[in-house]
Amino acid sequence: MPAMLVNGYALGRQSAGPRTLALWSLGLRPLYLVAGAYAALAVPLWAMQYAGWIGGARASAWHAHEMLFGYAVAVMVGFLFTAGRNWSGRATPTGPALMALTLVWLAARVLAFAPWPMLSGLVGVAFPLLAALGLGRALVGGANRRNYFFVAVLLLIAIAQGLSAGALAGWLTMPAGFGLQIGLDALLFVMAVMGGRVIPMFSNHGAPGTDARRHPLVERCALASLLLLALADGFGVHGLALAAVLALAALSHAWRLALWHSWRTRQVALVWILHAAYLWIVLHLALRAASALDVFAPSVATHALTVGAIGSMTLGMMTRTARGHLGQPLRADYYDRAMYTLVSAAALWRVALPLAMPSATTLAVCISGAIWAVAFGLFVWRYGPWLCYSRADGLPG
Repeated sequence: MPAMLVNGYALGRQSAGPRTLALWSLGLRPLYLVAGAYAALAVPLWAMQYAGWIGGARASAWHAHEMLFGYAVAVMVGFLFTAGRNWSGRATPTGPALMALTLVWLAARVLAFAPWPMLSGLVGVAFPLLAALGLGRALVGGANRRNYFFVAVLLLIAIAQGLSAGALAGWLTMPAGFGLQIGLDALLFVMAVMGGRVIPMFSNHGAPGTDARRHPLVERCALASLLLLALADGFGVHGLALAAVLALAALSHAWRLALWHSWRTRQVALVWILHAAYLWIVLHLALRAASALDVFAPSVATHALTVGAIGSMTLGMMTRTARGHLGQPLRADYYDRAMYTLVSAAALWRVALPLAMPSATTLAVCISGAIWAVAFGLFVWRYGPWLCYSRADGLPG
């Protein structure tokens, strides 16, 4: 039977045979696995440092840097490598190239603890640069111009990571948080773009009757507001002017979310977790507007984005895309629902308790960190075998 191309894969006659190691056959496999394991280990380590139970130099800077440029970027690259071959019909890195890229990511995580800031910074920046090259070759080869901007985002993240590393090492005379904020803005924009593309589609297909809609004006306002926010952060705007930009962004994204009729998806866990993640984006923007006016501590708004939006969105997309590409039923089981509930609870504890009682921030960090670790530990335990071994149906992926 001649082979045919389906979703970027060459398929011929397939049969389900003995399952074999397939860790390097698809971008999401190793990157979701290492990202999930790192999330489960690094956050409780940080919580113990924050509580003073164990020592650690520059613990806060390490935690912020690693959860953004380590965990979140690994998930994004795993998703883009997998989606990129569907978008372009061309191969993204697999085999030895994917193994080498994963080793670069692992080396960057180890070197974050080493006393060689130059080497740590160079290896850390190499990961998004190499990922941009691997994704760019596929998209250019398939003339998939619509998604070229993802390559630009990876390059921006590499720049942001370089700025962050340079500031931490004392090579650059700028606040250490500047590069982190640029990286967060880039990741926020990616979530908004992908959320707008997939959440209405997944809602209408997965939860019939949702009638999630997209309005061109709302779409333009929502994305433009985040670009304006990135410019404001880049130029150091603060105070009332920054609060106005953030309020505009919060309103436009709340309007966007309202058009998706989130309440109609509550019975479909694979869908509602994405709506919950997007709600955290709205809350982050609103809380950050308030923090720009010194109403709340900035860390509350930051963790609405990182624990709430990024944690929920990445876990929701990892479980859904892993199921879709690894031949598993496209519906949440008990373990998935437990993960989603846990990551939502971790976000609520980390944001709501410090809002209500700032003196209880340490308690909030410890409880939230423990819940987060269980959620991502459960992901590794449940999805690890699927990520490591070939599909039970014998198809590639």
